[in-house]
Amino acid sequence: MFASEDRAHAHASHRPDLTRVLRDGVTVHTDEELRAKHGIVVAFSERTGGVSRAPYADLNLAAHVGDDPVAVDANRHRLLASLGMALRADRLVTAEQVHGERVGVIDEAAAGSGAHVSAAGAQPVPGTDALITTTSGIPLLMCFADCVPIVLVALTPVSGIAVVHAGWRGALASLPGSAVAELANHAGCEPSDVIAYVGPHIGACCYEVDEALVSHFGNKFDTIGAVRGRLDLAAAVRESLARAGVPSSSIAELGECTREHTDRYFSYRAAQQTGRHGALAAITEGE
Repeated sequence: MFASEDRAHAHASHRPDLTRVLRDGVTVHTDEELRAKHGIVVAFSERTGGVSRAPYADLNLAAHVGDDPVAVDANRHRLLASLGMALRADRLVTAEQVHGERVGVIDEAAAGSGAHVSAAGAQPVPGTDALITTTSGIPLLMCFADCVPIVLVALTPVSGIAVVHAGWRGALASLPGSAVAELANHAGCEPSDVIAYVGPHIGACCYEVDEALVSHFGNKFDTIGAVRGRLDLAAAVRESLARAGVPSSSIAELGECTREHTDRYFSYRAAQQTGRHGALAAITEGE
């Protein structure tokens, strides 16, 4: 039991939830009440509704997997349009995800970094696996195919968002917890005021790893049991968030395994040459 879970969450103003929504052929998991009441968009995309061809079919959002750049740009535009943010396509920010620990803070000057693949423009934020902003109108996007996508939200005194890419290296390094601390610092709130969303990822049911890696996690995280040859990344992520101060009641998990649902999500374990679905967040209030 973690101390943060024992504390009353006195400042909570929103209980996170995820609903599966289909708009304009694109399916996302989003928190509609969060947007309606607080002007913040959270979305985890599925793989359908795009224009990419196999093996990247359909809504591949990643620039680095070998897909047609024109198709990737079209897919990103479709995702943003389905969320009512087509006019923010030029301000989209992406990152060069390297399975590291760097948290990048995005301001107005960085808007549009990595937005477009098929045309010249600002490059993705280099060597970064978590993006944070308190600036309205800058959608943050990270791409996934089995790793754990996390979106963090701060509501007061300043609105703030973070999108986190946690593979086993990031989870082992407690990147989710580091992102919580950084977001709370920039939003001027307590870590216990941060709410979190955990999207689709490979589950312990399908994530086979060597026993040495399981042992490394078991030595660091209390909730990682010695399950022979399998790793529960979500348990490590939850514990990292809890240690950072996020109450369990402030975490919404989709709970779907990408390896088991390859009709809806991309999975590197299932097909190494494949696309990437996304985790996206944006602040729309004040626009």
